[in-house]
Amino acid sequence: MPLYKTLSPNSQTTVKIWKITESYNDLFQGINLKPENLQRVLNMKSELHQRGFLSVRHLLAEFGYTDTDLFYDENGKPHLKDGKHISITHSFTFSGIIVSDFKVGIDIEKQRKKIGVIAHKFMEYEFQYLKTDEPDYINKLTVIWCIKESLYKLFATPGLSFLQHTLVIPFTINEASTIAWIDYQDRKHRYYTEFFEFEGFTCAYALPSK
Repeated sequence: MPLYKTLSPNSQTTVKIWKITESYNDLFQGINLKPENLQRVLNMKSELHQRGFLSVRHLLAEFGYTDTDLFYDENGKPHLKDGKHISITHSFTFSGIIVSDFKVGIDIEKQRKKIGVIAHKFMEYEFQYLKTDEPDYINKLTVIWCIKESLYKLFATPGLSFLQHTLVIPFTINEASTIAWIDYQDRKHRYYTEFFEFEGFTCAYALPSK
């Protein structure tokens, strides 16, 4: 069972990462899906997406939950029936879940050069400290994207824009953490974020500010 990594950012929060090495059929073993989710998996055209979806259910089991414990609201945000907060991510051969007593968000992305082409679409302030000739430019861009995606999932508010409403304070890859802000409708929200790299991927998660 390829549980890849478990982290505990604080006593009320746990992160679990799954490396998807099993086949589609193997991932079906040992889990039960709600009828609507079973149909959803069967209708997926990509086996990679199917495996990602099923791996998330195995991660839920690692937390002691089943597919029936998870539901989504009208904004597409996942919730757990016991009231704990959850965020879910999936990218290629990795999936991840964060569960906490607080509102949290998580994202995993594969590090790819093409993110540089769309950088202007998701950041503005960050160009003040991020230079395209830095050797770790793509890595930092991926961190910023993951942090902003985590904020988006945490905030779960229609109309929130990566470009207009979020910003990430300067950081180095070695620091593995930074502060990020959401500035939305004349209110500012401060978050503590952590990130790490593994096998060509980046994971970041957003937590309430310390």
